Amino acid sequence: MQIRFWGTRGSLPSPITAADVRTKLAAALTTAQGQTLDTPEVVDAFIDRLPFNISGTYGGDSSCVELIDDEDNHVLCDLGSGARRYGVDMLKRYGPDQPQIYHVFMSHLHWDHIMGFPMFPPAYLPGNRIIIHGCHKEIAATFRRQHGAPSFPVAFEQLPSQIEFDVLEPAKTVEIAGYQVTPVLQRHGGDSYGYRFEKGGRCVVYSTDSEHRPERTEEAETFARFFRNADLVIFDAMYSLADAASVKEDWGHSSNVTGVELCQMAQAKRLCLFHHEPTYTDAQLDDVLRQTRRLEEITRTGNALEIISAHDGLVVTL
Repeated sequence: MQIRFWGTRGSLPSPITAADVRTKLAAALTTAQGQTLDTPEVVDAFIDRLPFNISGTYGGDSSCVELIDDEDNHVLCDLGSGARRYGVDMLKRYGPDQPQIYHVFMSHLHWDHIMGFPMFPPAYLPGNRIIIHGCHKEIAATFRRQHGAPSFPVAFEQLPSQIEFDVLEPAKTVEIAGYQVTPVLQRHGGDSYGYRFEKGGRCVVYSTDSEHRPERTEEAETFARFFRNADLVIFDAMYSLADAASVKEDWGHSSNVTGVELCQMAQAKRLCLFHHEPTYTDAQLDDVLRQTRRLEEITRTGNALEIISAHDGLVVTL
């Protein structure tokens, strides 16, 4: 199983700016002083040595994550703005004349998680079948409303693909596209749902837009069971612990610290920080990653928990 990230920001897209590019160029040129960069190979090697916040970017698209298996199933979590690039990639891979089936699992229906659908290329190709799964009863009405005038020029009924909605029951495991899928209710405005995907002896948990309270030990134990022995936990680490417990309490998001604690309780193998704060720069997100890895080191009591940070384009192999 592989996981590919097409959008990793929370709340709204936050594209890189001209000032950001200038800052990266200045840092790279400063580092390059005194070095001879006279061939493409040498330049590539130099770039590979630069910190990620200079040589790359975490990206700016909102939530969209792809699950890839060896059976060529097309499975997505959420349809944030990253869904457009995913759809373009699918057109390149299959062309317009090979209809495909897409399974989409929605964490919830806030705009940053559905805003990519009106620009989702597979929806505009006859023969494609798109099945949108979720636990919210109003899921169909929400997608239809987004296409309504004056918000968008193409009405939902005009989309040529076959679009279906499947309302799931929380805590009930179902088999979809060869995966054993279990949704769980999470604390978020209007409710959100995390998903545990199991297939071929591998397990990935997608848990975004979920607030965890330190004092709620029973709730923590519930999520530790949900994360239990997962190969990868994709976790909403939008806030610092201080913000999550004070000025942004009840905003429906969690912290990197809580992610480490729950994954250690669950004996998960890998934690992926996700749903990044849109105001954070690449350098700030690098700092969050360093701090989280250090926290894991000093609180470790058993096997090491590997920690990574999601960025647009990242591919993780389980």
